[in-house]
Amino acid sequence: MQLHYGLEELGDIDWTGILPLVLPFLAVGFILILIAWIDLFRHRKTRKNVFMWALIIFFFNTIGPILYFTVGRKDETAR
Repeated sequence: MQLHYGLEELGDIDWTGILPLVLPFLAVGFILILIAWIDLFRHRKTRKNVFMWALIIFFFNTIGPILYFTVGRKDETAR
């Protein structure tokens, strides 16, 4: 009985069976990142810490855009 797998077993995975399950999650994550970046840079003059939020959105793929939309948009200053 084999308890751990190595990189050699990646070739044995049926990727055509897994891809339809994973692709919607990847698409939603990419769309979230794209919308968050567009909103961030469209309102960059009224947002604080634009560079920090851009890094958070990029490096924390799904959680980053959600954090930006819940927390990051509240730091908008009225002009």
